Amino acid sequence: MLDESLLDAPERLTEADRRGLLRGAAEAGARVRTAARHAAEAGVGNLKPDGRPRAVLIAGPGAAATHAADLLGTLAGAGSPVTRLAPTGVAPAAGALRWELPGWAGSVDLLLIATPDGAEPGLSLLAEQAYRRGCTVVAVAPAGSPLNDAVSASRGLFIPMATAPYDHDEPLAGAAPGVLWALLTPLLALLDRTGLLEAPPEAVGKVADRLDRVAERCGPAIVTYSNPAKTLASELAESLPVVWTEGTSAGPAGRRFAAALAELSGTPAVVADLPEALAAHSALLAGRLAAGADPDDFFRDRVEEPAALHARVVLLRDRPIGGLTAAPNARDLALGHDTPISELEPEEGGELETLAELIAITDFAAVYLALASGA
Repeated sequence: MLDESLLDAPERLTEADRRGLLRGAAEAGARVRTAARHAAEAGVGNLKPDGRPRAVLIAGPGAAATHAADLLGTLAGAGSPVTRLAPTGVAPAAGALRWELPGWAGSVDLLLIATPDGAEPGLSLLAEQAYRRGCTVVAVAPAGSPLNDAVSASRGLFIPMATAPYDHDEPLAGAAPGVLWALLTPLLALLDRTGLLEAPPEAVGKVADRLDRVAERCGPAIVTYSNPAKTLASELAESLPVVWTEGTSAGPAGRRFAAALAELSGTPAVVADLPEALAAHSALLAGRLAAGADPDDFFRDRVEEPAALHARVVLLRDRPIGGLTAAPNARDLALGHDTPISELEPEEGGELETLAELIAITDFAAVYLALASGA
């Protein structure tokens, strides 16, 4: 059950935020600036690559590495394939995970390692394997971690992760807002130097500014009725979020939102891109999850009987290519099945800025839902 009174009680929200999730979302802009400075101090801006890598491989544990690979792959487009190396192992613990390079990886490929831990033996072994194969290795991890020594020994580039004191108070969630930006920002700067995407320092600065503005709009002191993140969190209470995305940047933002809902608040969600989502989820909205599917719900005892789980569409949009849009059809499909719909669309700006805004608002929403539901 969602405690909606908690959403408009900043002091109680702070007390409930034992994992520092809300603080991480609020300080995302500052984290981007610190991470960009660490990348510059590590010498990323002085790199003179001999051309684009044939392929970019990304390794790391949990949601942070998954989302970084998704975002970088979307931004890089067809320039070079960006592939996440999925780990194997018997448990999601640092010592149990192992990564392997594909058989074709060699001297014309780039390996990126992104981890908020840095103590995973499997990642140190991967760096050594990449060195033997001739791959260029770049890692972002906490300074002083075992991975730091392994990458240095492999003649790779190590960039200290931008951390905050509260990162170590509780185990870090892979979907935590601060973790994503701390790992992603140096990799953006690096791939800008290789020519795979455009993320010059001024663009990264605009991302930090956009994140600051979202924090002002979505912070805990802003009441629910004028706070898009709190509003979305309250709308998603006791529902199955059906996340539909439209536009290049919206895709990875939607997939991250679904993952954050599951990891932070325990809320299951499904996600798909428009226009394919209309066919993929049509039967879902026509079934028992539609809001009008249970006519007896009106007579339900609101105290003794829990509410039935119903779908709610969340439409994330970002400037569809060529002006073509499936949004009207999406609204018609949802409302035609008595399914409510929430919409988010960023303000105009560069691709990195609009992507950052969608991620930031949905990050705040996932955190508020987690805190208000006691997760």
